Amino acid sequence: MKMPSARALVLALVPFVAMCFSVSLWDRVKPLVLGVPFNLFWLILWILLTPCCMWLAYRVEAGSDVRATEQ
Repeated sequence: MKMPSARALVLALVPFVAMCFSVSLWDRVKPLVLGVPFNLFWLILWILLTPCCMWLAYRVEAGSDVRATEQ
């Protein structure tokens, strides 16, 4: 089994860091965004962005596999 590249690992860690370690930055009820408190909006936003980050990490790894087999 091959180790993932550093770029793929960073892309995979972005949602985790955004949801877990930025709480002190977004832990507010006001302002409301789209009718929900900002903290709930932030979590929902990152729940929706996580698959995008995972897809990008997959593409980085798939691209590196293709380049490795072509050589």
